[in-house]
Amino acid sequence: MTTDRRLALWAGIFYLATFITSIPALALKTPLLEGESAQTLASWGLVLEITLAFTCVGTAIAILPIARRVSETLAVGFVVSRTMEAGVILTGVVAVLALIELGPTSAAAPVLGELHDASFLLGPAFMSSINAFLLGTIMLRGHLVPRVIPIIGLIGAPMLLLSSYGVVLGLWEQTGPVGTIAALPIAVWEFSLGVWLIAKGVRVTNAAPAATVNA
Repeated sequence: MTTDRRLALWAGIFYLATFITSIPALALKTPLLEGESAQTLASWGLVLEITLAFTCVGTAIAILPIARRVSETLAVGFVVSRTMEAGVILTGVVAVLALIELGPTSAAAPVLGELHDASFLLGPAFMSSINAFLLGTIMLRGHLVPRVIPIIGLIGAPMLLLSSYGVVLGLWEQTGPVGTIAALPIAVWEFSLGVWLIAKGVRVTNAAPAATVNA
């Protein structure tokens, strides 16, 4: 297995790990956030969410040596964006950790719940759209994977971004019909990219050489 194939494999594993951790993490936290005494469930949810933050950064670090051959600027930007997303996710973790300690009936519970919801909007919504734009552009420009995969991400990025602004403006809920539909293309993009990277890797021979990096 070549170095590039190994890097693509790890990037794909990290991408799929974000699905394995994020979906059950939200389900485990929800009862506590809704006022139930479910601290144990929420604790397990936080274990998954902390792991999610690590895997977010892992995707960017694993793909960086390959992505920078196409665009140094976009590749580094993707690392920064993924790291910011991880930081926002961990902010939500801190809020839920405090809620576990204080209990769902404490006076601070509503504030902690709102802090979690804000981090959930900034991380999985806003930052995911930026991630899709950066990595999708790299994958499309470098012909690293079939065109349809990054195109889905590049279509979904503005949809999710606009939907997230709508949530901020109070036009709809993030988990409502509009927010859910807007998030679907990004979910498809990330899942299909993860599967492809694990199964096939990237077409490294089509990437621009490091000496002719494009911005």
